[in-house]
Amino acid sequence: MEQRTRPPRVGELTAFLARLTAVLLRNSGEGVQELEPAVAGAARALGGAARLLVVPDGAALTVTVGGESSTVTVRAFPEVFRLDQVAAVKPLLADLTAGRLTLPAAAGRLAVIDASPPPYPWWAKALGIVLFSIGFAPLMQPTWWEVGSTAVLATASAALATAAGRWPRLGAVLPLVAAVVVSVIALLVFARTPGHGGPVLIMLPALFFFVPGDYLSAAAAELAAGHLTPGAVRLVYAVFLLLQLYVGVLIGLAVTGRDRHSLFDVAAAQDLPRWALFTAWIVFTAGTVLAFAVPARLGPLLLLLVYLTVAVQTLATWLAGEVTGTFVAATVLSGVTTRIAARPTAPPRLLLLLPGFFTLTVGSLGMRGLTDLAGGHPIAGFRDLTEMVTLVTAIAVGLLAGAVVANAGRGDRRDA
Repeated sequence: MEQRTRPPRVGELTAFLARLTAVLLRNSGEGVQELEPAVAGAARALGGAARLLVVPDGAALTVTVGGESSTVTVRAFPEVFRLDQVAAVKPLLADLTAGRLTLPAAAGRLAVIDASPPPYPWWAKALGIVLFSIGFAPLMQPTWWEVGSTAVLATASAALATAAGRWPRLGAVLPLVAAVVVSVIALLVFARTPGHGGPVLIMLPALFFFVPGDYLSAAAAELAAGHLTPGAVRLVYAVFLLLQLYVGVLIGLAVTGRDRHSLFDVAAAQDLPRWALFTAWIVFTAGTVLAFAVPARLGPLLLLLVYLTVAVQTLATWLAGEVTGTFVAATVLSGVTTRIAARPTAPPRLLLLLPGFFTLTVGSLGMRGLTDLAGGHPIAGFRDLTEMVTLVTAIAVGLLAGAVVANAGRGDRRDA
């Protein structure tokens, strides 16, 4: 065990905590609830104190050591695309809390994590986006046509997402551009007859990577937990992303010369066998691992959590309806992942939670609702939007309830 020879200087501790805050903030697409406890805990372990005022893309950090204080502003855009860094930060914080690291050693480890390249090459991330979309496709329409069209359309989405990593200006309007490209190809090639289902149902799996269902639920969870400023800002940003997708589809209609009534929302008859529906979740989980930089060793555990979420949601929905089924599934997923993540050697809760959370698919309802309205179907559109709001709330409350139940009897301990 390393021994500390002196208390850290306020400038040294501030530099370390600012970098820690930036790494955590950059990977906080699922909410900022754990950010402040993690940074404050690291400060205490090193002999200081820290306070944070957090918004989704920034934080005001005040560090105190002895009688000296320092305040800095940290900016970082919240995402969930480097879960390998999330996984690497947890053992670092555990070693700090246990007193096994000095400040210089902790700063060195954090610098390595912060500067580390993605664990998979660009083409593997692109493949992950394709697999992620294909695995989601049977939820929209359980047909071979849906799976095949998604493979083509998702390849276009993956190419754009990969290009955005090289050209940041494209990233600012990536959902809009992706919606335009996907809608044009879908309308010209794959949605020419009603027998293959509605155009929106064909487009959605390929756009699922850009649909902000996670941001919507994270915003609701932040609001429910009392983090009003980050929750409200994240909610506005999620709506903005949905509107980009919506406008992109409308531009695609204009480019192809199709009438807005072409955006009908009717599913085709099922022709996928049961084994294909079961296998789709394996494809989905493999895509999640590659697309979100999850360490490959965690794939089997994440797959079990995905199947658990699907099984609980299916059973509870059959017994008590969709809203109750979604709430129960979110509660069980949150409770199980919270208990697993409580072990020091286990992966962080966010990493365990995300794949199962994606199976609840709330953001796609918002996209369907907007396109139904644009297609002249106001009843269906408002129904989908209302259902989205209800399910977002059910998921957020379920995630909070699961964490509370799992932490019962364990005091205020939180997973970093």
